[in-house]
Amino acid sequence: MTLYQPSKEHKFTFGLWTVGNVGRDPFGSAVREPISAPHIVEKLAALGAWGVNFHDNDLIPADATPEQAKQIKKDFQAALDATGMVVPMATTNLFGDPVFRDGAFTSADARVRAYAIQKTMQAMDLGAEFGAKTYVFWGGREGAEVDAGNRTLDAISWYREALNFLCEYNTAQGYGYKFALEPKPNEPRGDIFLPTVGAALGFIATLDHPEMVGVNPEFAHDTMAGLSFPHALAQAIDAGKLFHVDLNDQKMGRFDQDLRFGSENYKSAFYTVKLLEDSGYQGPRHFDAHALRTEDYDGVWEFAKGCMRTYLILKEKVAQYNADPEIQAALAEYYVRDETLSGLTQKFSPENAQQLKDTSFDLDGIRSKGRGLEKIDQLTAEVLLGVRGK
Repeated sequence: MTLYQPSKEHKFTFGLWTVGNVGRDPFGSAVREPISAPHIVEKLAALGAWGVNFHDNDLIPADATPEQAKQIKKDFQAALDATGMVVPMATTNLFGDPVFRDGAFTSADARVRAYAIQKTMQAMDLGAEFGAKTYVFWGGREGAEVDAGNRTLDAISWYREALNFLCEYNTAQGYGYKFALEPKPNEPRGDIFLPTVGAALGFIATLDHPEMVGVNPEFAHDTMAGLSFPHALAQAIDAGKLFHVDLNDQKMGRFDQDLRFGSENYKSAFYTVKLLEDSGYQGPRHFDAHALRTEDYDGVWEFAKGCMRTYLILKEKVAQYNADPEIQAALAEYYVRDETLSGLTQKFSPENAQQLKDTSFDLDGIRSKGRGLEKIDQLTAEVLLGVRGK
């Protein structure tokens, strides 16, 4: 049990809402008592976590008086100082209050849109107090069950308007936030605007400050819709827009389960860790998940340890995979390289185009040769099953 021990260098983070989840669901009441933010900080620090994140109302209840808010912030900062924990990311709860039942930034009610921007500015102020440098936007209520309101084009425009406003506020305040949009296909709305990483990237390109805005892909959100999270993650990395990442697990086709990272889809979790490690991602490894409703707080802390431990186990598997000579030989054969042809296709010129048109290809030879993916996939499985090198 001394192996795979997390430490602050691994940059593992949790939200107050994750380990602080009381186990309430649509069909049952809470099974755990609420615990305080300082207690969460202390417990996570003892487990080896690096940081903790929060929605505005995770830390400061909506009905807190100014005096209560001041004391809560003082106690939270004291816990951070005592443990060396940091707050890398903050976000806003724009989904819990009934006022947001038909959207926040995309509501057809101008009063709601204005209130959502006001609430976000205040939450940005709060995050900045604790040093947060990434600000995540999950539009949980930005969507629809029916399109009877015919507001979709308007909603996209209002979404853009809100983010443009908040980018300017970020600059005016000198906060230096990087904004990260968190895509999700559905739930709690029937359909959520910007449902995928690709949709979010397309939208970001239309903003006034696209350089300030990236994405925060989540494992469960792609998996629940039957999509490939490693593919979404790779798209974000390729675009230079992976500003944050949410790690958890999920059974395809279910409600948003937020399971312990690596508990369900081992291969996808492995390729997720491989992408993060091989690409040199420097940001937090954030576990946006929660313990099963069956658990007491002993189980919650086992859940938190499990998320970090599994990541470190898979990180070791990635290193083993990358160093395995048989796997690397199989990959070298899979990647057929031709410097001459690559030189022609990497950049257009009339000369390159003509030379390419004049090139003869041995199509029969290409057609007849298998790709070797069965072997590579089996070798990968053997790494994960722990039998390679034995």
